[in-house]
Amino acid sequence: MTLTGNLLIGQRAVTGTQAAIHAIDPATDTPLAPPYAGASAEQLTQACDLAWAAFDAYRETTSEQRAHFLETIAEQIEALGDALIDRANAETGLPKARLLGERGRTCAQLRTFARVVRAGEWLDVRVDNALPERQPLPRPDLRQRQVALGPVAVFGASNFPLAFSVAGGDTASALAAGCPVVVKAHGAHPGTSELVGQAVARAVAKCELPEGVFSLLYGAGREVGIGLVSDPRIKAVGFTGSRSGGLALCQAAQARPEPIPVYAEMSSINPVFLFDAALQDRAESLAQTFVASLTQGAGQFCTNPGLLIARQGPALERFISTAAEHVRQAAAQTMLTPGIASAYANGVAALGENGNARQIASGQPHHGPNQCQAHLFVTSAQAFLADPALKAEVFGATSLVVACDSDEQVRQVAEHLEGQLTATLHLDAADLDCARQLLPTLERKAGRILINGWPTGVEVCDAMVHGGPFPATSDTRGTSVGTAAILRFLRPVCYQDFPDALLPTALQQGNPLHLRRLLDGRREG
Repeated sequence: MTLTGNLLIGQRAVTGTQAAIHAIDPATDTPLAPPYAGASAEQLTQACDLAWAAFDAYRETTSEQRAHFLETIAEQIEALGDALIDRANAETGLPKARLLGERGRTCAQLRTFARVVRAGEWLDVRVDNALPERQPLPRPDLRQRQVALGPVAVFGASNFPLAFSVAGGDTASALAAGCPVVVKAHGAHPGTSELVGQAVARAVAKCELPEGVFSLLYGAGREVGIGLVSDPRIKAVGFTGSRSGGLALCQAAQARPEPIPVYAEMSSINPVFLFDAALQDRAESLAQTFVASLTQGAGQFCTNPGLLIARQGPALERFISTAAEHVRQAAAQTMLTPGIASAYANGVAALGENGNARQIASGQPHHGPNQCQAHLFVTSAQAFLADPALKAEVFGATSLVVACDSDEQVRQVAEHLEGQLTATLHLDAADLDCARQLLPTLERKAGRILINGWPTGVEVCDAMVHGGPFPATSDTRGTSVGTAAILRFLRPVCYQDFPDALLPTALQQGNPLHLRRLLDGRREG
């Protein structure tokens, strides 16, 4: 399939007029054709105009129409075949097996949201029938449903070129909610983005939807991104990336005459708590599985275990010794972009120069460009509590062990953590009381709490939460993975004393869509 370097503004392929970006093959540090010229302010406005024009028609498509559309996107992505995998491999350095799995996840979550749309529970229909005889005042007929917020700006992520990018979770959940989407492609994988964008555009045409349901833009720097967030037709934002990038979008969204929500996933070090009995029983096996999680994908996961917390003692020393040996054996891996590799090197250097941290082990040396060499550091709880620099995320295969003197010090370390995507507890039966005392703190700190697992790997399902208190995300009430992600792009509307013929179908008295409703305070079905 031919790559053009064009923007997609609705159904039109258009050449950008601003500074171009080039994908870089991170394994060789060489640029890849074609160049992708950035969108002008006028072209950005055209995309937002089309999205707004499409909104009212698209948000009232039937559940079957919208579900079929999501399924058609999945089919069109699969139809790209090896061309998509080959280009993504060239642009990211990710192994083809990983990319095949990510494509499967991308299509699976599109089909999952199709199921959600058909089920209709996201509408959250509530009906309070009129009580004309009620004293001292009668009650009117009141009916509520959820409606789409409006066009959504989605920003592709660097570390997941498919599952968190053009047709990833933010796009899938926004389209499921009834919101047109304008995507700003990530500069690290523009060719992959174009291929997926073409697939989405073909699905729009096949399903005979308004062309403004989807557009794809490119841009160097932050001009296009800030322009999108500032456009009055955009009503919400989905973002996965750095804290600085997410905060810039939040500031732009709040500076508008009409502020809008930004659902930004930004920063997390994902603390892992190793309890005494578990360490005593299986320190060596825990160390082995920890390093496997740490080095997976060169550590380029937002759920990478960047911090381990445990009480000092022989069992912790066994864990550190074994983990250090596995880190020394870890091969260097190509990182996604030169920028990510440079930031990783700077983060490791900062830890190495910090007198409060002691380097325990380094992975195998690297011989090519943009390589990630794994690292393991150790510090004391006293130093960690006193030094904010030790709490900074290092995006890559580096982790810090915090050795504590007591259970109380473990609790103090937990209290001083920022908001996290995940918190993990490794425990045995004898550790349950200690874990129980720590759990209220962790519920305030993290969106997902794991027992005897590792945080890398995020299941797409109904119960998943991939979010957390700031700075893990900019809005702690949502999730960017799982079916509840649709709720970010909806708002409630109440209809009072409407004649049945004027009500939306979902709210009509006869319940023609056979939805589960809250009817006069009781859940039907």
